[in-house]
Amino acid sequence: MSRDTPRTAKGRPLARFAREEGGGILVFWGLFLAVAFGFLALSFDIGRVANTQSELQSFADQVALAAAGELDGRPDAITRATAAANGLIRRSQTFGEGNRDLGQGDFAIEFLRSLPASDLQAATDVTTNPARARFVRITVNRRNVRTPFAAVNATLTGRAGANTESAVGAAAVAGVASYACDITPLFFCVPDATWRADANVGQQIELRTGGQGAAWGPGNFGFLDPASLPVDPSGACAGLSGAGLYRCLVGAERAITACVRTDAGVDTLTGQRQGLVRAFNTRFDIFRGPLQSERNNPDYRPAPNTIQGTVPRGNNQCRGNNVDPSDAMALPRDAGILSGSSRFGQGDWAREAYLDHNHGGNWPLGGLPPVNFTRYEVYRAEIEAAQSRAAPDNVPLPGFEETGAAQCHQLGPSSDPNRRTVIAAAIDCANNDMNGRSNVIPLEFVRLFMTEPVLEMGSDDKGAIMVEVVESAGGTGMGAASGIFREVVQLFR
Repeated sequence: MSRDTPRTAKGRPLARFAREEGGGILVFWGLFLAVAFGFLALSFDIGRVANTQSELQSFADQVALAAAGELDGRPDAITRATAAANGLIRRSQTFGEGNRDLGQGDFAIEFLRSLPASDLQAATDVTTNPARARFVRITVNRRNVRTPFAAVNATLTGRAGANTESAVGAAAVAGVASYACDITPLFFCVPDATWRADANVGQQIELRTGGQGAAWGPGNFGFLDPASLPVDPSGACAGLSGAGLYRCLVGAERAITACVRTDAGVDTLTGQRQGLVRAFNTRFDIFRGPLQSERNNPDYRPAPNTIQGTVPRGNNQCRGNNVDPSDAMALPRDAGILSGSSRFGQGDWAREAYLDHNHGGNWPLGGLPPVNFTRYEVYRAEIEAAQSRAAPDNVPLPGFEETGAAQCHQLGPSSDPNRRTVIAAAIDCANNDMNGRSNVIPLEFVRLFMTEPVLEMGSDDKGAIMVEVVESAGGTGMGAASGIFREVVQLFR
């Protein structure tokens, strides 16, 4: 063939291949599969890391909650919280290096007095004082999670050894949010931080006014600042201020304070407040001084049982400055308090003498009395027995000149037997700064039964309150009773 003979397409294979369109889609499939497998590998690695982080976070949250439930301000609070953190929670993790089991030794624990205002700020208020520890911070030890596909990708792109693993950790902060409702703005000093109401039911306490330069000791009482105990907007004290507000918070019987958070502490007011001692006595049908105007106020009804061993002088319905002894016997005091040797009694009062004098030696409800019954129990039994009798003998002590029925208040007694109880904050005064206005965290709130009217000591702003411990009305880490106190162990971060 001469050089001038034209070549056919068959003679030019490269040109023919360039013009060929069959199988072109395979190029796009190849690119798609490369990207798809890349995303699949990435999601596999991310899933391993995310799953591990979730497992560690769940472990941190539960350990923090377990520890926070023990932060009640008692001397062993941190010890108990640490033991709960180490001993209660066991979990596992799947992909992190090291042991699969999570437990003691896999976290660090710290206790905090407060949290910063913003979640973006680190909490630095660390404490080792169990009385001030309000929050617990758990930091789980970091675990390395291997990311094999990311490592392969790094190798293919010339970065061998990079992205072989990711470090994963978790942290949590928990604490106890405590709320108190309808409490009396009253606090009292306990013997020490180990004192508990439920371990001293039936114990009589002589509470005396404290402050004004005097050292605060066991048995002293003072008042809480109403500014830290918001007034219930629908209650008896709504709209009041000054001395009238104080007297209402002490003397009224319903919807006194709104629910207020107390785990951050309550503010105390040292010194006395005029008229407050007399405000307590409205429970006993005694209306004196500025409380005389409340004798027709339904929010100041006396208790359904006001036995106190006195009657108004001169056939008067109201007890004034002078009273006569009645033929009924008042609830006796504990022996130690009666002798003046102690402010905190032992529950050793003359039970049999009281039943012999007022009830002919019988239990008011018939049958055998409870073993070592308390004054509060016999008070409630007298009310129940009176309610079971028909009028006109529907009084706690029929046949006596002092029957226990209210006479001074024009609307009659309250129907609530707890009218003679108050809810007070128990404070470890020895370990708190009680000079001037103080912010303190109560050990607990205590229901106290007033066994007799408040004894005025020189003026109406000083006195002695004789009370008997009924029960704990709740406290940080201790549950709640009678709807007075609520607490929630919760995560804060």
